[in-house]
Amino acid sequence: MKKLFLDDLRTIDMIYDKSMESAFDIVRTYNEFVNYIKENGLPDFISFDNDLGLDDNGNVAPDGYAAAKWLVYKSGLDLVNLKFKVHSANPIAAKQIEGLLNNYIKHLKALKK
Repeated sequence: MKKLFLDDLRTIDMIYDKSMESAFDIVRTYNEFVNYIKENGLPDFISFDNDLGLDDNGNVAPDGYAAAKWLVYKSGLDLVNLKFKVHSANPIAAKQIEGLLNNYIKHLKALKK
């Protein structure tokens, strides 16, 4: 099972049991997230942070919500079986990511009936 961890600062053991570290691949930025999925395909599970710090120019970097929007609107991937968790400390952004992905997955499942 492929698992992906999107977070600019945290390590796996800060969110999950330390024994799970080897199960995850870690990406630290939106661009790394997109490139990982383009190169490796959709993982079975994604753990999302939202706030991903600053980019190289000191501007607010694209966040976890942008990564979720890329999955839904631009990736072209079938997300119907995607499992995910949002581990962001930002409760508003966490709800946005959860709402977007849950509603889209629900929509896809309805289309398949």
